Amino acid sequence: MNLPPALSRVAAAVVRRAPDGLVRAVAPSLRPWAPGDVPANPPVPGAPVRLYVGPANYAGQGTAWARAAELLPGVGAVAMTAEPPAGFNFPTDVRVPQAVYTGSHRWQTAQRRYVGRFSHVLVEACRPLFGTLDATAREPNGVWREIADLRASGLVVGNVAHGSDVRDPARHLEATAWSPFRDTAWETGRLLAISAPEHNRRLDELEASGVPTFVSTPDLLRDRPAATWLPLVVDPDLWATDAPPLARPVPVVVHAPTNGPVKGTAAIEPVLERLAARGTIDYRRVTGVPAARMRDVYRDADVVLDQFALGSYGVATCEAMAAGRVVVAHVTDQVREAVEARAGRALPVLEATPDTLEDVLTHVLDERSTVAERAWTDGPTFVQALHDGRASAEALAGFCGVAAAADA
Repeated sequence: MNLPPALSRVAAAVVRRAPDGLVRAVAPSLRPWAPGDVPANPPVPGAPVRLYVGPANYAGQGTAWARAAELLPGVGAVAMTAEPPAGFNFPTDVRVPQAVYTGSHRWQTAQRRYVGRFSHVLVEACRPLFGTLDATAREPNGVWREIADLRASGLVVGNVAHGSDVRDPARHLEATAWSPFRDTAWETGRLLAISAPEHNRRLDELEASGVPTFVSTPDLLRDRPAATWLPLVVDPDLWATDAPPLARPVPVVVHAPTNGPVKGTAAIEPVLERLAARGTIDYRRVTGVPAARMRDVYRDADVVLDQFALGSYGVATCEAMAAGRVVVAHVTDQVREAVEARAGRALPVLEATPDTLEDVLTHVLDERSTVAERAWTDGPTFVQALHDGRASAEALAGFCGVAAAADA
């Protein structure tokens, strides 16, 4: 309906609270789900510490952190994903269709009662757990009211920042010359310049009142210096392969630009296409491949190129390292120092920028036996030390009130 914004919000609130049967009968397009689309929640864990994680689950990490927390004694966890329309089908304990998450007042109120039976909550990416339940005209993002209400009910609440919520463009421009925020036409960058300062202000207030912040990658410690790094989690055994890299004459070089500006794809592809035209490498740009099939992509690769703009590393790098591939990316000194301080070892990712990538790949080919051996041994070892879930469990131990280290 073409209504003024304030009136539109009121109308939406009325529709959300109206009985499902009535709305479907009068205006079915306003209630685009059937009763069977509303998922059933898993049982609340019977453990003394009952942790609820949601709603983002970016790259499956909300679920991975829930499983990592269960390595701690006396902790049971449930992860929820508010699924975007396209869906990525990362593992989760409960998957809520976006239309239900944002539009079903019945689901939202039932979910609030369900989460109230937990003892601890991790809120991801400054996104509300209960859709639009607590949204108002003045506070369209109801997450802040949710956090206040959950704390008032006696739950222990923490926030997890993923980057798309708190990464300050101005600060990032200082960190690396290859920052994607240099492109002033990048829509995501413009939106983040508006939202990140507000999110960081809110998180500052919450930290001052005792609500901790965790960050998924160490570069975000620049934006949230009081936060705790909660390492990303991958299953090393799932990505392991018995085929070492660089065994064939022409190496397969893979780049998966899930987000071109963030990955720096436009800056590196001319180099890769030039080398491929010479027959130096077999370059494969991977797009549209489901997450479950990326194992085969990395197992068939020799070199994996990840991020060249953010100056950090993510799940794709961890997966490629676990597979023993040669990983090349731009990772800032701040991130490498944070990694070494935490893991006690250097990050086994070859440093390159778009300007130096051709030289780095030439070095890989000239010293292929040495480079291959290091990647084959150091990558999986590094992932087992920092990204197999145990370090993440240790990061969550204090928040969960559990002093013991995670099981090996």
